[in-house]
Amino acid sequence: MVYQFKAVSILVVDDMKPMLSLVSSLLKIFGFTAIYTADNPEDAFNQFCRYKPDIVLTDWQMQPFDGLELIRMIRRDPRSPNKFVPVIMMTGYSHRIRVEQARDVGVTEFLVKPFTAKDLFTRVEQLIERPRQFVDSGQFFGPDRRRRKGDYVGQRRRDDDVMDVELDMIDPSETERILKDLQEHVRNVGPSLHDK
Repeated sequence: MVYQFKAVSILVVDDMKPMLSLVSSLLKIFGFTAIYTADNPEDAFNQFCRYKPDIVLTDWQMQPFDGLELIRMIRRDPRSPNKFVPVIMMTGYSHRIRVEQARDVGVTEFLVKPFTAKDLFTRVEQLIERPRQFVDSGQFFGPDRRRRKGDYVGQRRRDDDVMDVELDMIDPSETERILKDLQEHVRNVGPSLHDK
């Protein structure tokens, strides 16, 4: 699919100037013309409020605070002009705990360093082709964290989940009988184990 990014603005945040330059160059090759850059999260939030970019691409590890705090500000700060903006997190951390931590603060896409131009383009394409609904639960605000579609086969945990099958209920008196039999069996086996 061919995309026209000339009218799309993007804010790139990374405290490593070579990475900032590399990512900006790739975005220019993709066709972006309105590229704003910041080398720290504080400046990034100020630029975010001023320019209101359509996409934010940020690094995780930065000073004086990290990319996660920047995302929290984008999603929750009253000064934020667009708390729904898609955010792509760039990071060298790929462990599942880190991915979940980023997801839980409101990251839209996750991009592990080192990455290729194709990897970056794919994340931008995901924002366009598969936009995600936003959820506001009071404790969480951000893109819907559920990505899988289709039939769920695990344990149902919500009150409004519809059960697909009816469970056979065991008569309480039968349950009591089974427990008593089990207790008796344990009593009988216990002494013989101690004798050995």
